[in-house]
Amino acid sequence: MKLLTVWKLVIMIVALTISSLSFGAVKTPPPEMSKETKACVACHQKNQPGIVEQWGASKHYRANVGCYECHAADASDPDAFIHDDKKVKKNISIIVSPKDCSNCHAKEVKQAEGSHHAAAANILASLDNLLAEVVEGNSEFITEGFPKGNSSAAVSGCWQCHGSIVKVNEDGALDPATWPNTGIGRINPDGSKGSCTACHARHEFSVAQAREPDTCGRCHLGPDHPHKEIYEESKHGIQFAAHKDKMNLENPKWIPGEDYFTGPTCATCHMSATRNQEVTHDVGTRISWNNKPPISLRPEVVDAKMGLPGADLGWEERRDDMKDVCSSCHTDPYVENFYTQYDAMIELYNTKFAKPGLSLVKLAKPLLRPAKFSNKLDWVWFELWHHEGRRARMGTSMMAPDYTHWLGTYWVAQSFYIKLIPELERLAKEGAASKDIKKRKAAKALTAKIKEVLSHSNHKWYNNELTEKQKATRKAAIEQTKAKYGLGSKK
Repeated sequence: MKLLTVWKLVIMIVALTISSLSFGAVKTPPPEMSKETKACVACHQKNQPGIVEQWGASKHYRANVGCYECHAADASDPDAFIHDDKKVKKNISIIVSPKDCSNCHAKEVKQAEGSHHAAAANILASLDNLLAEVVEGNSEFITEGFPKGNSSAAVSGCWQCHGSIVKVNEDGALDPATWPNTGIGRINPDGSKGSCTACHARHEFSVAQAREPDTCGRCHLGPDHPHKEIYEESKHGIQFAAHKDKMNLENPKWIPGEDYFTGPTCATCHMSATRNQEVTHDVGTRISWNNKPPISLRPEVVDAKMGLPGADLGWEERRDDMKDVCSSCHTDPYVENFYTQYDAMIELYNTKFAKPGLSLVKLAKPLLRPAKFSNKLDWVWFELWHHEGRRARMGTSMMAPDYTHWLGTYWVAQSFYIKLIPELERLAKEGAASKDIKKRKAAKALTAKIKEVLSHSNHKWYNNELTEKQKATRKAAIEQTKAKYGLGSKK
């Protein structure tokens, strides 16, 4: 147990009159800096002055909460060790986990524990990690905690955002394959999940830094979830960049429309207080679509599958909470129309590409090599939904048109028609000629499904079979454009 102070010990001794004490958690700031922390500071000022300077600029410093109050450990803690057995002679642990932070920040930690952030380490058993562990990597990173080896691509890539399972070696040292690590879903030696310092970087733990889009951008960027890039393209991001000096990022109270009036940040929409809502550390409570899976789902459905408390929070209530954020700057009709556009895009992606694509890929499975990612189809389908499909959906959700179209639906369509369908047709043809009766049966079912999908009005154009309605719509659009811009007219 951590956060021991001399003040707390005195109270416990007087109140309980016991001869041996375990460590007590500080629930309120100590009246003065503890002698243990003063000893820590004196040493670290010489050896790691940057840490001390960061801490000196923090609210922890002003509340007399220092090194020892956060790092003090009970001898029974799995990662406890005697620090400096000649001078300090105290049990400490390097990791300050959410469980430790909860001694003073219980509400915030409880919210974070129920969020997708805390479950981010679930990736350790996912398709993504297969890529880093096997397809991209090998098992040559050998440590005491991983005598059979691990992949450095996973350790230095996936785990640094999603979190590692921190292992404590026999000598009490943290295994180098799992530490340092500030992954948001890190699984700590005390069993807690998460890393508060992923957003509130030690040792200043600045609220302003946590409100910065760049902080979220450490992990939320790239081809499969380019939230930072999408934000920067959006009007919100442009406004923030142009007027950052007016954002009052350091303000303890930080309500849009009151403490700042320009473009919101990630924190504004997903976490921060409004005129009607308190701050939340569950980043999913204002999201009304989960756009991470191959098919977009309502968030409560995903939360139920993951065993998270959000299973009891419907998407309508979540959307109302996000609309409350929007109302700080936008009118009701503006917000309602945005959500109409957003829902329409999700419906388009789901019905035209995701659902038929997923059914086709499942039917093709008997025709594939058994190892995942050893087939062209594996890569084409994965990138279609995991990269391109996410960009289209997330671009719409944050009002970034280039990500919605050119980096999103354009690539989804190209992959679907020029890569996915031809590869499925090739597999079906090959399977139909197989001597394996199971493969011939699978090929027949796949061929029928391809025909069914391409005969749908969404895809008839592919075989040059536009519906009459589509033809009329296209003809009207062409004539309107010609009339408006004088195209094709003689002068």
